[in-house]
Amino acid sequence: MPRPRIRNPGLKLLALGLAVLIWFRVADEPVIERGVEAPLGFENVPDDLLVTGGLPESVHVRVRGPASIVYGLGSGDVVAVVDLAGERPGRRRIFDMLAGRVRAPFQVEVLQVVPATITASLEGAGEPRTVAVVPAIEGRPADGFAVGRIATVPASVEVIGPESRLAELTEALTEPVSIDGVSGRVQTLVTIGVGDPLLRLQTPSAAEVTVEIVPAPVERTLHEVPVRVGDGEGTRPAALDPGAVTVGIRGPRKLVDALDAGAVEAFLDVAGLPPGRYNLPVTVESGADVGVTHIDPSRVSVTLR
Repeated sequence: MPRPRIRNPGLKLLALGLAVLIWFRVADEPVIERGVEAPLGFENVPDDLLVTGGLPESVHVRVRGPASIVYGLGSGDVVAVVDLAGERPGRRRIFDMLAGRVRAPFQVEVLQVVPATITASLEGAGEPRTVAVVPAIEGRPADGFAVGRIATVPASVEVIGPESRLAELTEALTEPVSIDGVSGRVQTLVTIGVGDPLLRLQTPSAAEVTVEIVPAPVERTLHEVPVRVGDGEGTRPAALDPGAVTVGIRGPRKLVDALDAGAVEAFLDVAGLPPGRYNLPVTVESGADVGVTHIDPSRVSVTLR
């Protein structure tokens, strides 16, 4: 029987020699202990399973080993990993972190894990939930201007995640849109997101937000606005006390400045009332773009004949 040939015997002898040297060097080193932060992660997570429960991002691990190795431990050299293969939704599980769930380099021994156990809720994914996109607006427009219509495209998005968290979700937010010191339209593209870290958009998306900045409405007070008495068919003879009221109006400056006491109508509706004395509320009509802020007095004494 032919003897098997050893390929690259020189390299193999060199590797063996280096391994022996390293072993003697490490064996001669002092053994030390050290605490490190180990990131916490999950593997083999079933597609229909979501892990919830306020879990820590990392655990504190006390390790022991040769000084050169332990001192040289860097971020990610020691990790805590929980295997969820075969787990099912609807269960609350407690995992012992010392049961082989902390992975460390060769010759490094895990002595302690804090917390020693972690509790995780294994929850099923809910049906996608459609919520409105609400733009976050920052700042104030320039003096004399106000925020008008706000439009967002898309107006809604679908969010996925644990069923219990989805039930509490009411809206998705955007990155802030600044209108500070602006006197015209603002239109920008911003990222959409949700505040709950366990929820996410079904399709990552951005929104085009349009904010109309319009001249700020102004207010004005009109004095001695005459009060008319009517019943739906015409004016009825009556004695009023007082016969005129003060009306506050609010709207675009051009419209408000053009109005006078005669352009605003105040009246009492006496439809169906027999002759007599009444104390009735005053109604004021103005243009569609001009609002009434107050009427003084708001009620008037009227004697119908």
